Amino acid sequence: MWWSSRFAAFALCLAMSGCFQPLYSEAAHPGVVDAMRAVAVTPIKDRIGHYLGEDLIHDLNGSGSSPTPLYRLDVTIALTTQTPTVESQISAASAATAIGEARFSLVRLSDNKVLLNAKAQSSAVYDRTPQRFADLRAARDAELRMARALADEIEVRVGAALANAD
Repeated sequence: MWWSSRFAAFALCLAMSGCFQPLYSEAAHPGVVDAMRAVAVTPIKDRIGHYLGEDLIHDLNGSGSSPTPLYRLDVTIALTTQTPTVESQISAASAATAIGEARFSLVRLSDNKVLLNAKAQSSAVYDRTPQRFADLRAARDAELRMARALADEIEVRVGAALANAD
């Protein structure tokens, strides 16, 4: 019967689903979730820095609690815009790429030891138009997407550094 082989495949998948666990989960690395909540994100300059800082605070401590900080995350960000193609008829770029590079360091506050010093890069493409407000809004949306991607990458690296901390 065709349904019996499908049922067997479903049962096998269901049985194996309990075998997998996240790489940086509480079960794999006890205390890493509390350690991530104890990371204080220092204020980051500029508008993109504000977006990135808010995303990092939410990612590292989405619980709403405010434990005593044990670590400090210092982040600086550089933002550039590239326009790879230019329309020949209107001599204007039809698209642009916002590129962000975040340099960050994770410092343990008890002894000022740097646990992680790294950089993350992300980019977001957006369409440019002759309409000024639409162009500004598209660039701002690209910055938001880029900040979200940078925050995700930084969160993973901070989690890995805290899981491997002495």
